[in-house]
Amino acid sequence: MTSYSRQDVLRILQISSRQLQGWERAGIFPQQQTYTFQDLGQLRTLRVLREEDVSAASIRHSIVAMKAVAGMANPLLEACLVRTGTRLAFRHHGAMVDPISRQLLFDFERLDRMDRMDRPSAASDVSPLRRPGATGLRGIQDRFLAAVQAEESGEKQRAITLYEEILEIDPEYAAAYINLGTIHFHLRQYDRAEGLYRRATEADPGYVLAFFDLGNVLDELERFDESIAAYQKAVVLAPRYADAHYNLALAYERKGHHRSALRHWQAYARLDNQGPWADHARSQIRKLLSREKLAIVWRAESFIPPRKGLAALELI
Repeated sequence: MTSYSRQDVLRILQISSRQLQGWERAGIFPQQQTYTFQDLGQLRTLRVLREEDVSAASIRHSIVAMKAVAGMANPLLEACLVRTGTRLAFRHHGAMVDPISRQLLFDFERLDRMDRMDRPSAASDVSPLRRPGATGLRGIQDRFLAAVQAEESGEKQRAITLYEEILEIDPEYAAAYINLGTIHFHLRQYDRAEGLYRRATEADPGYVLAFFDLGNVLDELERFDESIAAYQKAVVLAPRYADAHYNLALAYERKGHHRSALRHWQAYARLDNQGPWADHARSQIRKLLSREKLAIVWRAESFIPPRKGLAALELI
């Protein structure tokens, strides 16, 4: 495989050494001395985004969020960063993901390519309802897009109908369970939301967001042991999922399991060290560490009582 030196990268991409160092310091791209052709592609994407005035902070936050959601070590190398309007998203395993909102997006470029490849059958894809095949995929995607748009415009009942149609076509479409469950969650129909989130975990046992959302609804139902189990599964699937650590810490505190809570507050603070939630996590860490010290002292005094018959100590 052809490798490129740092100087090659600066020359080919027409970027300055200071700019590359800035991306490295910001945690956008790992520092290295040799680069592959794939690295050049990712760095070119960063250069274009910066030329379009996308801030380094925005790029970094999207990368951190993608690490949390997908458990990736380096999203820039494992997925493709793209701009979608004012937001950043990643293409990964045939899907486009907004890591900040943790939502699947429609890859219109991919749909356009599908149109060009299979234009004669496109008109028949939207109906009737059926299991997805080579032509049914477009029908599902059309409905999913329409459902998302209905949600955004406040047409909840239409969105519900569309998501239910999708699930009739494909009962294993986990993203539809998630979005439908979230609608019912916001309507405070928690039992219905729980059932949908559980179906999402069954349809895709590796879907981190399904376990996270299941934990949220179980927390609302005050079934804390079950919510802890759901958050734990999310953390196992994506150890860098900061929000799951945060909610798991809260759930442990409600159960009085302070040491377990401390561990996850510390994990959250490591993964997300800026903003009000990070400040709250650090505050909880200080409180719990102080409490644990006092508890240890109290246990020691009660566990080792003064022995009878010994003279009392006196000041001289």
